[in-house]
Amino acid sequence: MIRVLIVDDERMVCAQLRTILSAADDLVIVGEAYDGAEAVECVVRHRPHVVLMDLHMPGVDGLAAIEHIARFPAPPKVVVLTTFDRDGYVLRAMTLGAAGFLLKDTPPEDLIGLVRVAADGHTVLSPAATRRLLSASAGRDAAREQAMARIGELTDREMEVLACLGRGLSNAEIARTLFLSEATVKSYVSRMLVKLGFSNRTQAGLLASEAGLTAAGEV
Repeated sequence: MIRVLIVDDERMVCAQLRTILSAADDLVIVGEAYDGAEAVECVVRHRPHVVLMDLHMPGVDGLAAIEHIARFPAPPKVVVLTTFDRDGYVLRAMTLGAAGFLLKDTPPEDLIGLVRVAADGHTVLSPAATRRLLSASAGRDAAREQAMARIGELTDREMEVLACLGRGLSNAEIARTLFLSEATVKSYVSRMLVKLGFSNRTQAGLLASEAGLTAAGEV
C-alpha cells in the first residue's frame, strides 16, 4: 500500500483529495495536516510514502515544511499542490527538494496515477505547470550567470542531456534525440545530478532553463 499524507489549510480540499485517492485500492490516506508544522509532525508519526503539500498556509508554510522534511533520513516524496498564484514559491520548493508539482485541478484519474509515479521515486510533473514554471524561471540575468557557473564542470554530452531535460523530455525522448540507449541516458542523468548536487531531474531542468539551454548543445 502507498501511504499518503495530505497537507492543505482548506479542509474541503483535504476532503476532496481523500475521496479521490481513497477510490484506489493501493492508496491509503494516513493523515491530514493543515499547516507546515503539523505536516512535519505527521510525517514523523505516520511515515507516509508521498506527501501532497500545499504551499500557502498560515503559520508554518509549505516551503518551511519541505525544507524540514528533506532533512529526514529517507524522506517521503513531497509533491507540491499549486494554483500558481505565486510562481516564485514553486521555484523555491523545487530547489528545496520537492519531487514535483501538480495543479490543484488535476483530473482525479490523473492524480491517482501521478501519486503512484511519485511513490515509485519518479518526478511528478503537470505539463501545464511545467510550462508555467520554466517560463517563470527564464530571463533572470543573475540566475543565468549562477547557472552557467554551476554547469561549467559538465561534459559536452552531459550538457546536451541537461538541455533536453530543460525541454521536459523523458529518458526515452532524450535517447531518440541524441541517438543513445535509454540505459545510457539514465546513467548520464544520474551522474549529472550528482555533479550538480540535485536530488531530481526537475531541479536540473530548471537549471537548464536558467542557463538558457534552448536545444541540445546550444546556449
